Amino acid sequence: MATGHIFIILIPIFFVILIGYLAGLFKAFNPASSKGLNTLVTKFALPAHLFIGITTTPRETLIQKWPFLVTLFLGIIGFYIVLLVGYRIIAKKALTESSMFALNSTQPSFAFMGIPVLGSLFGSAAVAIPIAITGIVVNAILDPLASILGTVGQRNSETKEQGNLFKVTMKSVLHGLSEPLACVPLIGVILTLCGFQAPKLLQSMFDQIGNITAGTALFAIGVTIGIKKITFSPKALSIAVLKAIVMPIVMLGIAVLVGLSHEDVTKAVLLVAFPGSAVAAMIATRYETLETEAASAFVISSVLSLISLPLLISLLV
Repeated sequence: MATGHIFIILIPIFFVILIGYLAGLFKAFNPASSKGLNTLVTKFALPAHLFIGITTTPRETLIQKWPFLVTLFLGIIGFYIVLLVGYRIIAKKALTESSMFALNSTQPSFAFMGIPVLGSLFGSAAVAIPIAITGIVVNAILDPLASILGTVGQRNSETKEQGNLFKVTMKSVLHGLSEPLACVPLIGVILTLCGFQAPKLLQSMFDQIGNITAGTALFAIGVTIGIKKITFSPKALSIAVLKAIVMPIVMLGIAVLVGLSHEDVTKAVLLVAFPGSAVAAMIATRYETLETEAASAFVISSVLSLISLPLLISLLV
């Protein structure tokens, strides 16, 4: 794809992020109202958009996407585990800190940038399933796993929540599955595999909220960046570089090895190439571990994506 066409696609996207950034910077939004924007996207608009995208897809098309699920699982969960073990052994840090470092180096802002970026490249109808699969892997597996290990680490240091490991695990898994970005796509997948196809009226109903996803999500990213204070510490820079540069390269290798089509390779790589996730930074805050570094890495990786996304698109599309 020509460089000029890439920038025609990305400039409107980063323009909306910039507007949101200015709104956050000049205090039009505070942390509470920013959280409200994030809630609107992650709990209502995007789940509605994904549900309709999945339930208007033929069952045969959905079944054919299982290699994509395997690729996302290996690329996201595998990358998290490698970083977790490496940070714990090499840096000799506690389990909770290792889990938060690996989580923030792995989880992308797929919920906020997936629809506008991939939709501009492939059309909105072609990206609902890849984004839904990413949501299931991240929200139903990655976040619960990071939370379980974070809680175990705190419990072992006798500073936080007590209870047996089974209860901790079940609580984290159930919490992950209760998130709309995990359960709604999962319900859509099950219904589609059972032969359900959303009727026109249902599509129109869900589209009323789902159609606001792209612009609101991009604006929310900008607001979050605008209200965050950043530090250029070695940990923050490491998280940002791992997220924006190293992880897409790893995913490219995995996608090629699995044998995905060229289009699916591109989708898989771009889905993990988006900036780090504000949700992952919030999880770090919940565990009072790497709070400043995670928030800073989110901002730094967003800036890095201004360079990395155009390069990746030019190479892959």
